[in-house]
Amino acid sequence: MKILAFETSCDDTAVAIVENGTKVLSSVRVSQLEHNEWGGVVPEIAARLHAEAWRPVLEQALAESGLEMKDIDYIAVTYGPGLQTSLLSGTTAASFLSLLHNIPLIPVHHVYGHLCSVFLERSIEEIKFPALVLTASGGHTEFYLWSNAMVWQKLGGSLDDAIGEAFDKLAKMLGLGYPGGPEVSKRAIHGNRKAFNLPIPNLGKGSLDLSFSGVKSAVRRLVEKEREKIEISLGSSLAILSPISFSDGFVNDLCASFEETCGRIFKKKLALIFELYPEIKSFYFVGGVSANSYLNSVFKDFVQRYGKKMLTPKKIEYSTDNAAMIGSAAYWQIQNKAVLEPAVQYIEPKSRLTL
Repeated sequence: MKILAFETSCDDTAVAIVENGTKVLSSVRVSQLEHNEWGGVVPEIAARLHAEAWRPVLEQALAESGLEMKDIDYIAVTYGPGLQTSLLSGTTAASFLSLLHNIPLIPVHHVYGHLCSVFLERSIEEIKFPALVLTASGGHTEFYLWSNAMVWQKLGGSLDDAIGEAFDKLAKMLGLGYPGGPEVSKRAIHGNRKAFNLPIPNLGKGSLDLSFSGVKSAVRRLVEKEREKIEISLGSSLAILSPISFSDGFVNDLCASFEETCGRIFKKKLALIFELYPEIKSFYFVGGVSANSYLNSVFKDFVQRYGKKMLTPKKIEYSTDNAAMIGSAAYWQIQNKAVLEPAVQYIEPKSRLTL
């Protein structure tokens, strides 16, 4: 079964062809670098670039797979959550192709796509249920109890910022650019993880939810305090004329301390979940933040103590937003007969969705 999948929930235009939920025949993604100068994604710019990119990205994905549209069994597309204008580009393209070629159409939840990213380029037997999944990115940070390919239960999630969003905001405070996560991680490698004592939120006994607002506020206060010190040392006149530049030592230590604190926040919740659900066999870390090498090493050591198997997506490109994971998710939905009839081949995008 060959599935052509589209993913345009934010600022990446992605098209992939996946066979039987695991084999990636092609996966093409174009990132929108135009947002870098704005320090975040501008929806209007994203929509225009998606509209320009989807056809050449589709053509490249077909060429790399050696297939034609007549070889495609299903078309899948992310219909939410995400930026409404970005989602509209993908759903419109997928709906058009579905009607043109009379191919069944499958709407896929973006977060469910991230869950299924662990299937890509792996044998189905490698995925052991029940599993605990932490999906972490710039838009969502949530724990799911995954009973089988089509059954999951949300256990908890961030009550404020997603973890990736918190990384981006720290990078913006320090002038490290966008996207911030990779830059923070690079600087953290050279820092002292115990340099700053950042707070761990207390959400009440037994809570499986997360919060990053407290650690973000603490980081902001440290940055503002350091900025004041630099301004005083420069003098009022020079401080106005000269851009503030933080020392490498301060930036590296703050990034390292931030990563270490996030690790402790997650470990606290993991320990509680493993205690409440001893039947869990595996831990899967997915989403863009699963590319973070420090958190990966922390989680791997931690879950081994509980005798759990840990997996992340096979390749970094399957951690970030990509269409291959949407193709995998669609395969499992087909097994559950979650397919639109040819008579209703248009999908309405939904920017806000729960899984």
